[in-house]
Amino acid sequence: MAASLVISAPASGVGKTTLTLALARAFRQRGLNVQCFKSGPDYIDPAFHAAATGRASVNVDSWAMDGGSIAHLVSRGADADVVLAEGSMGLFDGVAARGVSGTGATADIAEMLGWPVLLVIDPSGQAQTAAAIAAGLRDYRPGVRLAGVVLNRVASPRHEDLVRRALGDAGIAVFGALPRHAEISLPKRHLGLVQAEEQAEIGKLIDEAARFVAEHVDLDAVLRSAAGWSPQPAANGLNVTPPGQRIALARDAAFSFVYPHMLEGWRAAGAEIVPFSPLADEAPDTNADVCWLPGGYPELHAGRIAANARFREGLRAFAETRSVHGECGGYMVLGTALTDADGVRHEMTGLLGLETSFAKRRMHLGYRLATLAAPTPGHRAGARLRGHEFHYSTILAQPDTPLAVVHDATGAVIAETGSRRGHVSGTFFHLIAEDR
Repeated sequence: MAASLVISAPASGVGKTTLTLALARAFRQRGLNVQCFKSGPDYIDPAFHAAATGRASVNVDSWAMDGGSIAHLVSRGADADVVLAEGSMGLFDGVAARGVSGTGATADIAEMLGWPVLLVIDPSGQAQTAAAIAAGLRDYRPGVRLAGVVLNRVASPRHEDLVRRALGDAGIAVFGALPRHAEISLPKRHLGLVQAEEQAEIGKLIDEAARFVAEHVDLDAVLRSAAGWSPQPAANGLNVTPPGQRIALARDAAFSFVYPHMLEGWRAAGAEIVPFSPLADEAPDTNADVCWLPGGYPELHAGRIAANARFREGLRAFAETRSVHGECGGYMVLGTALTDADGVRHEMTGLLGLETSFAKRRMHLGYRLATLAAPTPGHRAGARLRGHEFHYSTILAQPDTPLAVVHDATGAVIAETGSRRGHVSGTFFHLIAEDR
């Protein structure tokens, strides 16, 4: 039976990821098996979880996934001693309209699984008000149970004492207080944290975070507050159809945004994944029957991609006879050109007419429900696909046949329809699940 907790906060940027990684490593250093999960659509944090625990982490998402899929995914924690689910945004933050099993809020996962919430509070600029915020979160939704609080970025012992006293008066346990410690801050860029595989010192950074947290947080009290949990047998597995039997998958620093559960679902269905690196000027495997270009940071490597003739020519040759699909950054690379943040225009593969620009950044963020107007690899025409879009590019041209009718979480039609031409298709959203 695993000791299970959800790690959440009142808002983004409070320190959830750093605390999750630190606790995971600290418990692992005690000889415990630790399993992490990520609530919500984030492709970066699970790689950090894996670096901290040595075990693969996956996303669970109440807007896009049904209860059976979530139960199937969390069952991988059956042999763990400790399960930590890192939340996204604030505890109750989701979309206005309910999706498959919830609004995408971290609280949905906490209530669905019966895992209590360890709240990270940053009391900067506050004292007793921090207790009011914690009490409000505790009482907002009866099905969500608060285990206790860890304070982050505490200014001084006096500051800590004021906040601790107020939380004690509210009946809320305080497991520890972390003073400001810039050395364990994780580097960021415009779509979130710099990816784990790009940081050579990530192991040392997590070790330092674990040492720091173990010094200031009562780890035994944290474990005692957790729920004893054993997974129930899932009624069904993931509804994931591989796009082909042998999949050429672009995989490097420019193409790395793909949900771990998707790759696992493909393999579980018997598909073979053959990675290749466009940045190393590699072409897709000619023996593959489909090529998949996930998202990532092509805008940071646009000049190199444009110069890699072997990749571009190999992809064009592949697309003459077989399906090629791109998501977000991968979709942009399938287009005619990409203008980077400095205003330099780079020629892409030209398999689609899409042209995008980062010169004038505009954020596109949110859940997407797409009804396919034509088949895509692994999905029939008319299929309803649930995904998430997050990028800062502007569409300069999208002249090809629309791939889907796409709605946001409120039901409003959006312009980012994706497109198709011949064997090639692409979307701005990253696929999470297909409606059953």
